[in-house]
Amino acid sequence: MKFLQTFELYPFLDTVVALAAAFVLGTLIGAERQYRQRTAGLRTNVLVAVGAAAFVDLAQRIAGTTEAVRVISYVVSGIGFLGAGVIMKEGMNVRGLNTAATLWCSAAVGACAGTDMIAEAALLTVFVLAGNTLLRPLVNMINRIPIDDRATEATYEVSILSRRDAMPDMRDLLVERLEQANYPVSDVEIVDRGDDTVEIVATLVSTAVNPHEIEEVTTYLAKQAGVSNATWDGSTKD
Repeated sequence: MKFLQTFELYPFLDTVVALAAAFVLGTLIGAERQYRQRTAGLRTNVLVAVGAAAFVDLAQRIAGTTEAVRVISYVVSGIGFLGAGVIMKEGMNVRGLNTAATLWCSAAVGACAGTDMIAEAALLTVFVLAGNTLLRPLVNMINRIPIDDRATEATYEVSILSRRDAMPDMRDLLVERLEQANYPVSDVEIVDRGDDTVEIVATLVSTAVNPHEIEEVTTYLAKQAGVSNATWDGSTKD
């Protein structure tokens, strides 16, 4: 049997230590993710860490350090596809970015373990856990700070619902009132809403706005004949 010819006890024990370290450290990272009920939890992080360690260890045993480095680069790009699977977009919100980043770090922990850098893998695990736990209170504190709309760079839209026959006049009036308020318009879109109603959507040139000034414009437009509603909305770029 070829196994008996190729089997070497000490390299095998070295692989056992590498995979065991990846398993334990991946478990620590995954347990925190599982506790918070994230999409990629305990088993996923363990498998990512152990898989990365196995591939890197295999390459290093077969072809040496040079090939191990090449395999590590493949692991980095491959985990990118796996991380994309846990990222979900819900309207203007994107969820799963932190989970995807944690998977990426689990692969790095596994790669360190696969190259026998157990201490470095443990140190990286500590930093990953610290990032997901110790920084949470700071994130919550920052999120509670009120946002000054005038200091936030965002894309703002002003829209009005108008009768179809009044659309040309209302479109011109919308642009005119915004420019008078020193909010230049970059684009105007007409959306058919049925029942002889159209929505006129004006996108402002990227700028900071004063909410009270925009409210004055929409209040004025809402009072016009043929207009049933006037609103505005903003979405940040970052």
